[in-house]
Amino acid sequence: MSNTFFETIKVIDGKVFNISFHQERYESVLNHFSINSAKNLQEFIKPPKIGFFRCRLVYGISKNSHTLNVTYHEYKKREINSLKLLYSDDISYGFKSTYRDKLDELYALRGECDDILIVKNSLVTDTSIANIAFFDGSRWITPASPLLRGTTRERLLREGKIFEEEIHVNDLENFSQVALMNAMIDFDIITKNAKDFCAR
Repeated sequence: MSNTFFETIKVIDGKVFNISFHQERYESVLNHFSINSAKNLQEFIKPPKIGFFRCRLVYGISKNSHTLNVTYHEYKKREINSLKLLYSDDISYGFKSTYRDKLDELYALRGECDDILIVKNSLVTDTSIANIAFFDGSRWITPASPLLRGTTRERLLREGKIFEEEIHVNDLENFSQVALMNAMIDFDIITKNAKDFCAR
């Protein structure tokens, strides 16, 4: 696994969104590697004052110190209306690492679908770029075992807007709607029925 990690942060007209959750995740990565030199990310973000941008903050870690590299990219939403179910029991992406080779390999198998929905050990996890939630008629449920615990997912859990449960692949037919979550799109409901995935 690469020792380089990153945060993707939403910026609109100079306003930085949900920085406390990005700071928390960044510090959790450092703590995992016993690094005690956390920086205040807000101090490194000097975004453009006009426009919708994806702020990409990359950091490499070492025992002595680590560097931060911040770039800004105009944001254009990727439209996702279909997901292909793909199975991978050995995939692991517990940290937001720049090493995404396995995710990229699976994404390349999406066929005519817009993105993929990864199933690990018969449990639904994430798409290639987002956490996911399903509407059961009364609540939005997100997988309890995602590949990556996203910042938007964490915020919505704490706010009581979504709830986590293990979702078996066979449970998908019980849901009526699908939503994707990440820092850039927040909570984006896919209007297609949850059953309308591409071929399994």
